[in-house]
Amino acid sequence: MSRRGVGGPDKLARVRAGIAESAAVKRATLEACEAHIVRAAELVIETFRSGGKLLAFGNGGSASDAQHFAAELAGRYRRERPGLPALALSANSSDVTAIGNDYGFERVFARLIQAHGRAGDVAVAISTSGNSANVLAAVEAAREQGMRSVGLTGRGGGKLAGMVDVPIVVPADATARIQETHITVVHLLCELVDDALFPEAPGA
Repeated sequence: MSRRGVGGPDKLARVRAGIAESAAVKRATLEACEAHIVRAAELVIETFRSGGKLLAFGNGGSASDAQHFAAELAGRYRRERPGLPALALSANSSDVTAIGNDYGFERVFARLIQAHGRAGDVAVAISTSGNSANVLAAVEAAREQGMRSVGLTGRGGGKLAGMVDVPIVVPADATARIQETHITVVHLLCELVDDALFPEAPGA
């Protein structure tokens, strides 16, 4: 297909610029966050080894990222291994709407942390700004429950970076670039968890 047939040089330039920008953000994240990504993986590994579970949460695209993370762990990432105990707190619309209606949207995740979280579990808070009120309230609830926490954020980290045990702060301001990098981080965490817990399991 000719370049004219796929939309012309302006559209091709936009595609190339977007992919280049996304790659640049990922390279910057590697330089800034590699040790934090390893530490986050170690925290998740320790949690599963001790019989704890992972609770992930966020709003909008970050809610989707939380569900993606939980699905890779409870289902299958690359290795053929047992399911791991991971839940996305935004996945049950009845929970979210009932709690939002009765207690306010800022309490939806905190209430679910109180319901499902226990000492020894790990909370994974995802917020591109690091300032989502309901995410911050949930991290505070997790601390009160004796849970440890990982934060995936951007834009300098916001308040979230200072509240969690392990912050992973993508060095970018654009929401789309931050979210793309969060998914890369999620996949890396899954790989490190699988490698540590199921080194002999077959996989792609």
